Order: sequence, then C-alpha cells, then structure tokens
Amino acid sequence: MTSLREAPARRRAPALGVPARRGRGARAYALPWLFLLPALILFAVFKFAPMVRAIEMSFHEVRPYLGDRWVGADNYSAVVTDDAFRSAIWHTVVLAVGQTGGSLVIGLVLALLLEGAARHLWFVRTAVFLPTVAAMAVVAEVWRLIYYPAPDGIANTLLGWIGMGPSSFLNAEDTSLWSVMAVGIWRGAPYDMMIFIAGLAGVDRTLYEASAADGAGPLRRLWHVTLPSLRPVFAILFTLAAIRGLRVFTEIFLLTNGGPNGSTEVLMTLIYKLGLERNELGIAAAGSMVLLGATVVLTLTVQALRRREAR
Repeated sequence: MTSLREAPARRRAPALGVPARRGRGARAYALPWLFLLPALILFAVFKFAPMVRAIEMSFHEVRPYLGDRWVGADNYSAVVTDDAFRSAIWHTVVLAVGQTGGSLVIGLVLALLLEGAARHLWFVRTAVFLPTVAAMAVVAEVWRLIYYPAPDGIANTLLGWIGMGPSSFLNAEDTSLWSVMAVGIWRGAPYDMMIFIAGLAGVDRTLYEASAADGAGPLRRLWHVTLPSLRPVFAILFTLAAIRGLRVFTEIFLLTNGGPNGSTEVLMTLIYKLGLERNELGIAAAGSMVLLGATVVLTLTVQALRRREAR
C-alpha cells in the first residue's frame, strides 16, 4: 500500500521529461527555418552575393577577361565630380521629393473621400487602385498618348479648355521631368490611399464625437484628430514613397530614356547606361553604392525620428 509521503515524489516524477520537451521545442523552432531554407538560399545567391560583388567592383576598374584593376576611391570621386552624375542625382532628388509629396497628399485626399462602409465604395476603390497594379509598360504607352505634343492631343486639348497653350510635355527639356513626375504621382497615390484607409479604420471614433461636441468643424477635426492619429502611417508611407522615388527607373526608361538632352536622366538610368551600354562597370557599381547609402540613411533617419516621437 502506497504511503502518503510517497505520493508527492510520484507527482514530481514527470519532471524527468523536461529535456525531452526541450528537444521537441527545439525541433518546433527549427521546423519553420527548414521550410524557409530554400527561399533563403535563393535570396542569398541572387541578392547578397551580387551586392558583395558590386561593393568589390566599386573599388576596381572592371576589365572582363583581363582582370580587375584596383583603383580605390577613384570611382566614387568620379561619381561625385562628374557633371552627368550630379545632374542625375539632382533629378533623382527632385523626382523623389515631388512624387513623395504628391502621392502622399493625393492619397490622403482620396482616402478621406473613399473611407466608409458603403456598398458602392468597393467598386470605386478598385477602379482608383488600378493604376498601381497595371503594368508599367502599359501605363507608359497610355501616357504617351495622353502627352501627344500636337495641339489636338488629349492633354493639350484639356489645357486649351482652361486657356493654356499647347505643351510638348515629354519632348521639351523644361517640362519633361514634371511630366514624368505626374505619371509617378498618378501611379503611387492609389497605393498610399489604401494604406491611409487602413490607418483611418484604426482612428478612435470617440475622438471625433468629443471634438464635434466641443464645436470643432471638419477641418479642425482633420487637423487635431485625424492627422495626429495617422503619424505612424505617414512615417511608413514617407519611407516607402521616398525609396520608390529614389529608385525610379522604369518610368524614365520607358517614357524618355533620360532625354531630351539628359533633362530626365536619373541615377538608376545613368547606372544602367554606364554598366550595360558603356561597359564602365566599376563606376556604375560606385553609383549604385551611393544610391544604396542614400536609401539606408533615409530609412534609419525616419526610424530614429519615429523612436523619438514614441518617447
């Protein structure tokens, strides 16, 4: 017959199985990584390995079949001092600032107009979101037709209705960059709109009711309730839109290819031409590293500002 003093010892006996449970926990932790391993290998081969190679190339004069020659920081000095690179950097910054600000403002306005649970809004949102999912090649051809420089072109006809003269748009040096910027804003604003709509869904509705009870109008509620509540959304969208603006390539390549006379040349298209058309791979790699550094600095700066606001 078992005594009462032996019962607690028997209850503690399962504690001997703790190492087994730890082993099962380790296997459960490792299992997701086993499923991710093929994707991680592909990511390392096609992402990190080319990045390491680009860093190496940026310090060399790349000579296929002859061997690379070490040049140190000469490629970076060429990027900083070359007029073509400085113009491309300036155009990139202008496009990034313009597209980021334009897409954020228009995206917020669209989100405020299309927020709600009405049944018909899903169709309107889908129609507005179509530019984001459309292929850029199709978008470029559509805007080429819109920007047709003849007086009877679509855009020039609209300008004529408000008493403005015809414009050459993509074919003129003074308007080509702004024309490409308009395409980028038109394509990026719907994406920002969807993120803003998701952010607006999380705004506390009691704040609207309290501010309305205090006599605040729609604009004051927007300024004192909506915008402060959307600060995290603004930070995320600002980072994404700025990176999208700094890395702009497809729009420029399809619409103007950097012309006319380099008026729309950006850093990405210049890197492409130097590397694949002129075979100056070392300078092109240095330019890509400069672009990578600007992107990293921008991201870290936004994160630091967000942490400071959180405190």
